[in-house]
Amino acid sequence: MNLDEQLAYLTKGCVDVVRVGELKAKLGRAATTGVPLTVKVGFDPTAPDLHLGHTVLLRKMKHFQDLGHRVVFVIGDFTGLIGDPTGRSKTRPPLTRDDIAANAETYKTQVFKILDPQKTLVDFNERWLGALGTEGLVRLAAQYNVAQMLERRDFKQRFEAGKPIAIHEFLYPLAQAYDSVFLKADVELGGTDQLFNLNVGRDLMPGYGLEAQVVMTTPLLEGLDGVEKMSKSLGNYVGVTEAPSEMFGKLMSVSDDLMWRYYLLLTDDTRAAVDARRARVASGEEHPKAAKVALARRVVADFHGADAAQAAADAFEARFTRQEINADDLPSFEIPLGTRWTQVLVQTGNASSNSEASRKVTEGAVRLGDVKIADPRAAFATEGTHVLRVGRRACTVIAVPAVAPL
Repeated sequence: MNLDEQLAYLTKGCVDVVRVGELKAKLGRAATTGVPLTVKVGFDPTAPDLHLGHTVLLRKMKHFQDLGHRVVFVIGDFTGLIGDPTGRSKTRPPLTRDDIAANAETYKTQVFKILDPQKTLVDFNERWLGALGTEGLVRLAAQYNVAQMLERRDFKQRFEAGKPIAIHEFLYPLAQAYDSVFLKADVELGGTDQLFNLNVGRDLMPGYGLEAQVVMTTPLLEGLDGVEKMSKSLGNYVGVTEAPSEMFGKLMSVSDDLMWRYYLLLTDDTRAAVDARRARVASGEEHPKAAKVALARRVVADFHGADAAQAAADAFEARFTRQEINADDLPSFEIPLGTRWTQVLVQTGNASSNSEASRKVTEGAVRLGDVKIADPRAAFATEGTHVLRVGRRACTVIAVPAVAPL
């Protein structure tokens, strides 16, 4: 790749790049000198397993690896003891050392499902932050002031609302910034919610005689519901250690619109390639289901291999296509075109009331063939005979002409 192509590849899917000109200059210098960039990202081991939302960052790290740069995966065993205040309306309870150690071990194995283990340095920030000692932490804290800290939205909101902010929470962005100082990072990656923390590192580095790092953020991946960010606590996640069939089935449940965001953030396809495929689907050249199957197979293959992905695809097809083939064995209902979906569910026995039907549609439990029904107020408007699925239940609906009013 030439310099512009490298820049496009590395910034694909990013939200913030502070600053693009500096990144291009660093890439140019690396090409000239043969000295790779040091690219750093930190993960606090707050939970034992990673999900696809975490892999958006890991994949961006891999993009740097693809271009020959040095990637440092920092496990925050020290910062995990503080607790990241990002997005918190109250002080986060710190983890125990035993929790951190156990979770860190699982991280070390899971990240290599995306990253090249031969090109990745895994390090623990206890190694340098613990060595700072009391005097070093005081000197570090002297590099920033309270007014700067209160520019952070989380702190500002809590301060204005009269909610407590523990002093140790101010240490978190400083500790993360010192990671960059110690590692002499050229680039630091993080989610959009980490922008403040990343910029603190950028602010502090010149004071240590270092060139400021470039900050790059990736979006927070929406979960399967397409609304909230992917989270285990919300149940809208796909875990990287889940079984291939479970992972495949979950990915097939995402909406047709969300599928394109997953293509952009969970594959190495360029934006141009994603846009081209989307255009083929929009024109009818490719069916949305075929595009979604291709996505699910690629993601599953990343974590379980091509054979497991193929087996998961075959099992999914057998399970769901068989219902289409044996549609004659399902209960059948004639539904007038123009009937609201809430009434369709009531008339087919899939809901006892309009309110229950509306809830099922809103929760994403209703599909006509491969199409998820999203609006309970919308009308049934697809001619022909179709399989209607509501959760695990299925029936066929036959479109009939609407009865004209007398």
